[in-house]
Amino acid sequence: MTVAALSFQSDDVDVLAGALYTWCAERNIQLRSQQGLSIASLAIDLYHAGHQTQDQLLVALHECDMH
Repeated sequence: MTVAALSFQSDDVDVLAGALYTWCAERNIQLRSQQGLSIASLAIDLYHAGHQTQDQLLVALHECDMH
C-alpha cells in the first residue's frame, strides 16, 4: 500500500473514529485492547472498500460480527 492510500483527511478520521468509538462502546471493548485494534483495522479496510459514513461503517461492522 502506498503512503497516499494511507492518507486520511480530517473528515475521514472523524468518520472512522466515530464508528470505532460507537462499536467499542456498544460491546464494552477497550479501544486500546487487541480486539479494539483489530476492529480499527477492519474499519479502515471497510472504509477503503466504500463504507464512508459512520452509519455505513457501523452496518458493515455489524454484518462482519454476524459471520
